[in-house]
Amino acid sequence: MNRNTRLTQIFIGSMVLAAVANATYAGLHSHTLHLVQAAALLALAAATSRMKVKLPGITGNMSVNLPFLLIAAISLSAVEATTIACLSTAIQSLPKPGNKFKPEQMLFNVSMMGFAASLASLLWHASSQIQAAWASEPVLLALTAAVFFAGQTAPVAAIVTLTEGGLFRRTWLNIAQLSFPYYVVSAGVAAIMASVSHTTGWQTALAVFPMMYAINRSYRLYFANAAETPRLAPLTRVARAGM
Repeated sequence: MNRNTRLTQIFIGSMVLAAVANATYAGLHSHTLHLVQAAALLALAAATSRMKVKLPGITGNMSVNLPFLLIAAISLSAVEATTIACLSTAIQSLPKPGNKFKPEQMLFNVSMMGFAASLASLLWHASSQIQAAWASEPVLLALTAAVFFAGQTAPVAAIVTLTEGGLFRRTWLNIAQLSFPYYVVSAGVAAIMASVSHTTGWQTALAVFPMMYAINRSYRLYFANAAETPRLAPLTRVARAGM
């Protein structure tokens, strides 16, 4: 076993322990459950988790279920938000027909998302209870999205660095630049849904599904075009040289 393999296993094990500790704490501090709403958000998060986009330049993909995870973090108990994040991520990690199942990859993905979701939800609920002067709902939602952003991108950058080499900072910046606009959009969608749900009910989250499908299609087309450009550029130069 080489050094990087051992470090990768240690890192995955640490991620699992952190996720279990956070989930346990969330369970102990979650007293009010919203089972119907949680089931609906789980179904939506699971469905959109399969709408994946391959991130260029790294071994990894991004699904478009983040708005539902953010809605769960701010409208459900911490243990419900963590459960939704873990189950939808497990579904996201299932391979397509014909591809090999990688249990260590699923274990890491589920642990990473469970850790990020529990931390974000606990922060939201703790800050809401404090009712500090700065703790307006938009500020809290921005902090919750920022925790999700850091809790997802940093561990992914770390595991990619361990398994594929390179510099952690460069890998993280690459992932952050590709995914940051999506986090901003997701936080905006969650904020709108949280505001509207106060008067129309949580069922308005259903309206987000077609929106996330459209975003998934846009990302796929954008990344496909970006991947085609380096291959088309040399051909264009050859064609011009032959004129």
